[in-house]
Amino acid sequence: MNDLTTPIEIARPAIIEFGGGLVSAAGRWARARGLRRTLVVADAFNARRVDLLDLPGEVTVFGEVKPEPDLPNLEKVLALAEQVKPDLVVGFGGGSAMDLAKLVAVLPGSGQSFAEVVGPEKVKGRSVALFQVPTTAGTGSEGGTRSLVTDPATQNKAAVQSRYMLADIAIVDPDLTLTVPPAVTAATGVDAMAHCVEAFTSKKAHPTIDLYALEGIRLVGRFLARAVKDGADREARAGLALASMYGGFCLGPVNTTAGHAVAYPLGTRHHIPHGLACALIFPHTLAFNAPVVPEKTALVLEALGLPASSDVATVREATHRFCAELGVEMRLSKLNVPENDLETMAREAHAIRRLLDNNPRDLSQDEILAMYRAAY
Repeated sequence: MNDLTTPIEIARPAIIEFGGGLVSAAGRWARARGLRRTLVVADAFNARRVDLLDLPGEVTVFGEVKPEPDLPNLEKVLALAEQVKPDLVVGFGGGSAMDLAKLVAVLPGSGQSFAEVVGPEKVKGRSVALFQVPTTAGTGSEGGTRSLVTDPATQNKAAVQSRYMLADIAIVDPDLTLTVPPAVTAATGVDAMAHCVEAFTSKKAHPTIDLYALEGIRLVGRFLARAVKDGADREARAGLALASMYGGFCLGPVNTTAGHAVAYPLGTRHHIPHGLACALIFPHTLAFNAPVVPEKTALVLEALGLPASSDVATVREATHRFCAELGVEMRLSKLNVPENDLETMAREAHAIRRLLDNNPRDLSQDEILAMYRAAY
């Protein structure tokens, strides 16, 4: 793990507006900048409430973002962007919408294909404005520089990271999450927590990011159960929105580790929502890492409101119970994952080196398979 003498670069949107009722700030900023031709990238639900953004001029809406966007989904919105030629792109939705919006802001007219920008800092530039408006509290994509798209041919997620994909303005209005149902609230909240936990316990952990990570975990521990119980609890919704944003801050300079690597095949192969996959895997990877990061593991449990411990069995049981009590389904067998696919999933997860190489403890393919079997 890094210390204060280790250099780090932290990039944040130039403007972050945070608070209930601020969604129309998108229109205010668009007018102030003289932007008149907007492409909004959204899922079907949020496409029906684009008027909340109060955008000026000509507004075109792409409302077909998939929960786990793939290359055909990206290609469809890129084709629309080539026609519209927007001067502003707005990501309006969860992480999937915001991830696609990042790519829509940098690829059209660039001469670069998606394949050419996969990896870190390969994007040449950006000539349009990019606003991000999250409507869930999970990914924190509004504050980050990374976009993930599934390649159907390989069933793996390809990651693009670029400072050019950082939003000019992020508008975090927790009131937009009031309509999120309990099950999605629980799963996305655990996803936000997983971003924070994995960054906090990563080989690449850094004191400048630990601050955000630990506070994000505390916010989830304090507010997630409240928001699941009462979706109209505006304070709880605001706490989770802040936790999600802090989790997004963790992703650029540090990123996630084994938890996300082991969770990814559940989404790419079996279309399990990302937050649910992360929640199901979380107790197993945190417990696995506990022996090599005992102090930080104990702090994670304490931040969640659980008794501090670094004992493997205690960590697994306590965090499993934390997720299960939120109503999260914690058994792969109940999510229609065939048992005969576990070995293939373990092989694919083990190949995600960009994440597993960050993990504080080496994780073999057999150990990943054991996690899947324990979760089955």
